[in-house]
Amino acid sequence: MSKASPGPTPGFLVWRLANKWRVAVDRALAPLGLTHAQYVLVASLYGMQRTGERPSQRRLADHTGLEALYVSKLARALESAQLIERARDPRDPRAVQLALTEDGRAVARKAIVLVQDLLQDLLEPLGGLDAQRTRTFTAELTALLDAPLAPPVPKAPLNDENDENTERHTP
Repeated sequence: MSKASPGPTPGFLVWRLANKWRVAVDRALAPLGLTHAQYVLVASLYGMQRTGERPSQRRLADHTGLEALYVSKLARALESAQLIERARDPRDPRAVQLALTEDGRAVARKAIVLVQDLLQDLLEPLGGLDAQRTRTFTAELTALLDAPLAPPVPKAPLNDENDENTERHTP
């Protein structure tokens, strides 16, 4: 018998919150012609360029946590929209460097303001963006994200006796 409390699991709640956030960002950014995933690239590039970095697609994938192949696909779409430039790295002909265009920087600035306002609204139940509860929540999320993923170790074979554990809102 499971010792876990009834109700949604933390994993289910994190998944639901991530989906809620993605949908809210997609809606907020639609007038700018960006999706949430494109915003992640544009905003990350904006921040990196402000520090003088012109990252490769691989570096941007590592920074954002997105798969390199997905970053490549997003970068091509953003290049078609004339928001970023893609160029071969002169030091490594296999690598592609990314940079925002002037239009890309303008869109990034607008998008960042929209998302910051949205984040303030989303975090209002914790007291807002600058609240202690939000800082604690952020630290806890960071700890979870920083924990390495180890290969799962099977605990017990699934059978009818274990069905009670799968009935709790697990995605």
